[in-house]
Amino acid sequence: MIEVRNLVKKYGSHLAVDNLSFTVEQGQIYGFLGPNGAGKSTTMNIMTGYIGATSGEVLINGHDILKEPELAKQSIGYLPELPPLYTDMTVMEYLKFVAELKKIPKKEIENAVAEVIEMVQLEDVKTRLIKNLSKGYKQRVGLAQAIIDFPEIIILDEPMVGLDPKQIIEIRELIRKLAENHTVILSSHILAEVREICDYIMIISKGKLVASDTPENLEKLLDKTETITLEVEDEGDVVEQVLVSMEKDMSWEIKKSGEGIVVVVIKTQEEDLRKELSRALALADCQLLTLKRETASLEDIFLELTDSNAPDEIEVEADYTHEEDYEDEEEIEDESDL
Repeated sequence: MIEVRNLVKKYGSHLAVDNLSFTVEQGQIYGFLGPNGAGKSTTMNIMTGYIGATSGEVLINGHDILKEPELAKQSIGYLPELPPLYTDMTVMEYLKFVAELKKIPKKEIENAVAEVIEMVQLEDVKTRLIKNLSKGYKQRVGLAQAIIDFPEIIILDEPMVGLDPKQIIEIRELIRKLAENHTVILSSHILAEVREICDYIMIISKGKLVASDTPENLEKLLDKTETITLEVEDEGDVVEQVLVSMEKDMSWEIKKSGEGIVVVVIKTQEEDLRKELSRALALADCQLLTLKRETASLEDIFLELTDSNAPDEIEVEADYTHEEDYEDEEEIEDESDL
């Protein structure tokens, strides 16, 4: 569906995207994950045809976004980090305007606008001026413009930035619903957000793709030593003999935790040793109080593969609107806007 081949983007001496290649298949939620300045927004801007690449190509359903932009863009709905809103319009006026821009037949515009308003839950504010809406509602309006023609591919750049927890949950559920019939690509620098919603994660650091897999497989990516922590009723001598007798590739540290109790921290690359450990301790009449196993998490993968000192990505903001500031505004109850 989408092929990105050897994508490079330079701003002077700054390399924002560095030989990036990946493929996006149909019917999944893909997450671009990376620290601020990793190159996520630049990559999305190139994929949607907003800016050109220094080299490389992006194919959307076989159409080059640079050479055949109109055919390629027919398959894409795009929500930039700053939604492209004309804030002096009402929600209805704006969505009808977008529908015309996207060449939805006139006789279908009313139904398309009504359907998308219901889908993103804008019914209560559809006659309000956009400038008087809260940031959460503005984000919904931005999402509505991206999906009003129900494209095959929906690209969302930081769709939940600046939203409160309730709004994040609502947008997350909406994205899951959209993914039932569309391919969704979203970017974020928030690990929990991507892990919660995405089927497939691409980790980008300093413009390079450093990992690409499902969240589950990424957590198995690093062959790191696992840690097993035991709390045992013993003075240390018996548990030491038990560990030596197991003849496993592991190291350990034994610390006294209280009267007759020790804590044992084991480092090993062996397969899960918990059953064997508990059995050996039981045979030695050594009472096991607690046992905990820790393996590499997605957080560990992210920190391992990215560099927090990456240079800031050069942002190229779309001149979609005259609105200069995008602050979190409270809804203004103004009867003249209803």
